[in-house]
Amino acid sequence: MTKSVPSVCVSYPANGSSTTSNEMGMRAMQERAYEKRGEQYLLIKSPPASGKSRALMFIALDKLHNQGLKQAIIVVPEKSIGSSFADEPLTKFGFWADWTVAPRWNLCNAPGGDDGKVGSVRSFLDSDDQILVCTHATFRFAVDKFGIEAFDDRLIAVDEFHHVSANPDNKLGAHLGEMIARDKLHVVAMTGSYFRGDTEAVLGPEDEAKFETVTYTYYEQLSGYTYLKTLDIGYFFYSGSYADDLLKVLDPDEKTILHIPNVNSRESTKDKHREVEHILDALGEWQGTDAETGFQQIKRPDGRVLRVADLVDDEAAKRERVSAALKDPKQKNNRDHVDIIIALGMAKEGFDWIWCEHALTVGYRSSLTEIVQIIGRATRDAKGKTHSRFTNLIAEPDASEEAVKEAVNDTLKAIAASLLMEQVLTPKFEFKPKVATNTAQEGFDYGEGGFDPEKCNVGFNEDSGKFQIEIKGLTQPKSPEASRICENDLNEVITAFVQDKTTIERGLFDEELVPEELTQVRMGKIVQSKFPELDAEDQEAVRQHAVAALNFTQQAKKTLLGDDTEAQASTAFVTGVRQFAMNVRDLDIDLIDRINPFSEAYAILAKTMSEDSLKQVAAVIEAKKIKLTPEEARDLAKRALKFKQERGVLPSMTSSDAWEKKMAEGVAYLARMKQEAMNAQ
Repeated sequence: MTKSVPSVCVSYPANGSSTTSNEMGMRAMQERAYEKRGEQYLLIKSPPASGKSRALMFIALDKLHNQGLKQAIIVVPEKSIGSSFADEPLTKFGFWADWTVAPRWNLCNAPGGDDGKVGSVRSFLDSDDQILVCTHATFRFAVDKFGIEAFDDRLIAVDEFHHVSANPDNKLGAHLGEMIARDKLHVVAMTGSYFRGDTEAVLGPEDEAKFETVTYTYYEQLSGYTYLKTLDIGYFFYSGSYADDLLKVLDPDEKTILHIPNVNSRESTKDKHREVEHILDALGEWQGTDAETGFQQIKRPDGRVLRVADLVDDEAAKRERVSAALKDPKQKNNRDHVDIIIALGMAKEGFDWIWCEHALTVGYRSSLTEIVQIIGRATRDAKGKTHSRFTNLIAEPDASEEAVKEAVNDTLKAIAASLLMEQVLTPKFEFKPKVATNTAQEGFDYGEGGFDPEKCNVGFNEDSGKFQIEIKGLTQPKSPEASRICENDLNEVITAFVQDKTTIERGLFDEELVPEELTQVRMGKIVQSKFPELDAEDQEAVRQHAVAALNFTQQAKKTLLGDDTEAQASTAFVTGVRQFAMNVRDLDIDLIDRINPFSEAYAILAKTMSEDSLKQVAAVIEAKKIKLTPEEARDLAKRALKFKQERGVLPSMTSSDAWEKKMAEGVAYLARMKQEAMNAQ
């Protein structure tokens, strides 16, 4: 395995604020959500372990007691997550009511399949009881059978909302769309992911506009912890069998969840049980199975005995015993209960093991949402746990493989996921045009010398985890919708950008690339297709804000990592952002557009992947390269027209400026097409 280089290391102040409760027993995120309890449609975007389940309890109780709703139906993606909504004595911590679910109405605990529980939903709707918990599937079947009218005057609370989609084929999304159109119920939607991962919108734009959004960022969550101070995210490459190289990445002294590859993936040996045996053998000498928990006991060379939970076993009885032992509430705070968990499809969403220090995943996961959920397993706060990490282990492209293109795709997807997680984990950006009337904002630290009206200032508010950055020439959003996107949804724009195959291929491997082809043309097209309802000026504002957020994160990382790729101490990211702003004479939007957002990712890739593999990836991508498409030429011609309006002349093919030359190529290409069409007549 080549040198391990984390693609990002984020440090947090660990000030304890997100785990401290107010007089009503609410943590910071829950208090923020509760302030919006009167909203008919509420979307809560908050990381795993931030307390979304309890936030919903507070809001649902208020809607039932003070807002005149008849009942609350809590909808979760799978049965195991139903336990998150078990009874809670909220009055004990200062709230005015307790959360109580009658045993017969927690359908996640009921035997039988989801479709067989529809009769229970009908009985609940006809009863005077107020709270029901069921799976997404049970809810879908119930709506199919009883119609949307049966749920009038009720609260529908959807946990793990990223399972919903605006695609008509997604039944849950279609049902919710109809319910929102009917407008006779309340919806609270909760998600720990900022994207679905399959590039489909969760809601249609007209439905999303009805939701009031409460956002609590990863940075706020992790900054407010008491113990956890740093989080590493890295992708590492190996050749041969992953089990042979695993212990170069897996440290047996760290509490680890290891997700082995899906049996259909390139990395799998197609025999998951042999893979688990191989891993156990590499860890040490097998000492037998613990009779009570079903954990495997493995003796290390130093004499220590590891307790390993195997969730891959196909024998249902064995797997259920191990799963029950992991969920044992009496062991929740016992660090020594288990050391390593090996899983395939389990131990992701909703799985709670606070001691996990390392989430190690072999093979690229098809969905970014899945990666977010896996990382969430390692971001719980626990006494004595100061550092945690996520590692994605990926097979290098092998010259002898037929599936070289698939290997290249996996590599690109892993880099895209890493870039996105960097955006999610770092502080929030608020960009402002640089104007003479700007003044220092209360709560923001502007660094040495404070706010300077002559310069582009970078302020940072540690309490809110937010940057305020002045940029010359920045277009501000005009409409409320564009402002909302710039404030809350830039990560979704960046997701679409880095998941765009052509964009990431060219950004990493096209030596002739002019950065504006990506930052202006590609990002511009993505914003237009995602937000067609915005006018051209608002689309440009969203484009500029998204490019600025992505490039500031990447340039701060470049400053941090320097040449040795070793991450610096606690306030490093803030320092990196300031340094980038100071290193340029004029911080304007044109300068930001001239930065390739993928250059830092390539630098890290070059250090983690062998030279031969890197050349092979580059060759595969080069072979697919298309010089220019008619659509791209039209985009370049539009920008050439804007260039002429600003400067009085059209871009020149002989210009020394690469972007001006590229725009001129677009104009020439269109002229050539027009001439060819006339000649053909």
